[in-house]
Amino acid sequence: MLHAEKGTAPQLNGQGLRIGIVQARWNEGITNALAEACHQELLNLGVSTDAIDHVLVPGALEVPVALQALAERGGYDALIALGCIIRGETYHFELVANESGAGVTRVGLDYRLPIANAIITTENLEQAIARQTEKGLDAARVVIEMAMLLRNLK
Repeated sequence: MLHAEKGTAPQLNGQGLRIGIVQARWNEGITNALAEACHQELLNLGVSTDAIDHVLVPGALEVPVALQALAERGGYDALIALGCIIRGETYHFELVANESGAGVTRVGLDYRLPIANAIITTENLEQAIARQTEKGLDAARVVIEMAMLLRNLK
């Protein structure tokens, strides 16, 4: 939800973290804006440029397998999934949204690796544009917070 009450997060410090980003190209104008906002926020929060790996895939359904490949490569403190699914006139929207979301969650649980799911799902392009920057920023903040949490829980 746009401008939702998110609670108060702890002080975030991404120094020393290694982050992988998987970006879907489908709806590329939106996903590029998501990626730009996310990348800049990671840098603002202390993640170094050389500690961010960014890969592109065709669409949201391909995001989970790329996340899985990064998780298997190892060395990441957290991953980020970026994509945009806009409702059309067929059931395809539900299929892509549900399956990509389930896949992202499965990779995170299978590898015990925080993954920010910023694959946005909207009714139309206007909603996607309204959310693209905020969701990119949120993704960066979420992975840093969760990476810090999991380090403290070990």
